[in-house]
Amino acid sequence: MPLSEEQIERYSRHILLPDVGGRGQARLLGSSALVVGAGGLGSPALLYLAAAGVGRVGIVDSDAVEPSNLNRQIAHGAGDVGRPKAVSAAEAVKARNPDCKVSVFQERLVAANVRERVRGWDVVLDGSDNFPTRFLVADACWFERVPLVSAAVVQFEGQLLTVLPGRGNPCYRCLLAEPPPPGLVPSCQEAGILGPVAGVLGALQATEAIKVILGLGELLSHRMLLFDALDWSVRLASRAPNPACALCGKEPIIKDVADIALSPCCADGEE
Repeated sequence: MPLSEEQIERYSRHILLPDVGGRGQARLLGSSALVVGAGGLGSPALLYLAAAGVGRVGIVDSDAVEPSNLNRQIAHGAGDVGRPKAVSAAEAVKARNPDCKVSVFQERLVAANVRERVRGWDVVLDGSDNFPTRFLVADACWFERVPLVSAAVVQFEGQLLTVLPGRGNPCYRCLLAEPPPPGLVPSCQEAGILGPVAGVLGALQATEAIKVILGLGELLSHRMLLFDALDWSVRLASRAPNPACALCGKEPIIKDVADIALSPCCADGEE
């Protein structure tokens, strides 16, 4: 479908990019992205996806806005305290781009609903705040063959990786086979977080998701980006398929998604 004059003006800086152009922008307008967690990571990711012209976004979050969220969860304002995050974030998305269609899911993801929820999206962005949800989303995306862009942040640090389901690509469990024991990895509630660090990683998540949609550049499908704001280091660590992986290895034993007992996580999303 040809772009309207208004769309050409709105997305003119994208269209000027030789690797995007009008065809790429039209592809973005016809694309969809599901964001799990409308918190520190999900907030900037959602706003940038909407601003970029992604045609439909979904927001999964079961929590309400709290005053302690406001230092980093930029989709919400002081007047949103007490309101559902998914609803507040949806309004922020529509304010950024009224043409973006928004689907709101005020629910916590569990084994009974996660595969249906991730099914059919062009890409899923995970910004959840607990390991059980992260593993649940990662497993569901693998089974449903949906690309996953996963990020996590704590204190001054963050990490980002992409999982492309399919032979030859490492899954999330190739990096971390099982959730760590409770208390091993501090949560943001326990360790704190510098607000803009969540913004950096959320923006990088949106960038990677757009690259997935458009098929641009090198993705983080075989690498993991590690960011440290204190010394401004950005490192890329290699990832490879694990032949013994319980999900994607030669003899997988995980045949479907399953709920995992809750434990703290370093990711700042659906808190």
